[in-house]
Amino acid sequence: MASTDTKPDDLAGLEAGLDALDAVQERRTPVREVLLRKVLPPLLAVALVLVVWQLLVRARVTDDYKLPSPAAVWRSATDMWLQGTLLDVIWTSVSRGLLGFLLAVAIGTPLGLLVARVKPVRAAIGPILSGLQSLPSVAWVAPAVIWLGLNDRMMYAVILLGAVPSVANGLVSGVDQVPPLFLRAGRTLGATGLRGTRHIVLPAALPGYLAGLKQGWAFSWRSLMAAEIIASSPDLGLGLGQLLENGRNNADMPGIFLAIILILFVGIAIDLLIFSPLERRVLRGRGLLVKN
Repeated sequence: MASTDTKPDDLAGLEAGLDALDAVQERRTPVREVLLRKVLPPLLAVALVLVVWQLLVRARVTDDYKLPSPAAVWRSATDMWLQGTLLDVIWTSVSRGLLGFLLAVAIGTPLGLLVARVKPVRAAIGPILSGLQSLPSVAWVAPAVIWLGLNDRMMYAVILLGAVPSVANGLVSGVDQVPPLFLRAGRTLGATGLRGTRHIVLPAALPGYLAGLKQGWAFSWRSLMAAEIIASSPDLGLGLGQLLENGRNNADMPGIFLAIILILFVGIAIDLLIFSPLERRVLRGRGLLVKN
């Protein structure tokens, strides 16, 4: 008959193995590895796009005034830099977009909690939020101009109408995915009402909420660009949307391409500098970030 006794050394080894599984392995990634895995691939992708772009220009697939060369777009950017307007144009749009997004978060977060936790409110407002999220932001520009005039308040109104539903629906989705066991455990420990929302619901719903924030920023940026393109005015200053519209009015294709590239650049930069670190932190805190 086989013995069922467990040796002390075996128990110690088992405990050590379990401790190793529970421990979060953190190490500083070498600079060379960061460059090879995270910096080099996007640089190669950009280089490939530039090469294909230049080849299309050389092949004359269309008229020169329709497809400017990368060098022409670079000259347009250099001219704006020398004139001291490039950073001002970028900051005008970025400051509006970030402030509008923060306002959308301040409004959409309590609204999302209310919809997620109160069934009558959800039945009344939930379908409206879903409908507003699918409504193109450009549709709000015309009424916002009539209601508020050509000013920054109109810009922020368009941003809020485009971004608040995304933030609220993201939080609602995150709350819906909270395991019921967490809620029961919280109630058992006395975490009810606002305390339960703060300590149980919001932390558990954080991944879904973060996804809603990313989508909310995307809607904020798109809404702002639509408002700046349609409702351009000297009183509003020169933003990226106005830069794009000015290029169209002047048939300035290098300026149009420059505006498109800058709009894309800002969207990528905000994601890399703000949302990607937040996402990694949330995943790491839940043991879901696996390094290969």
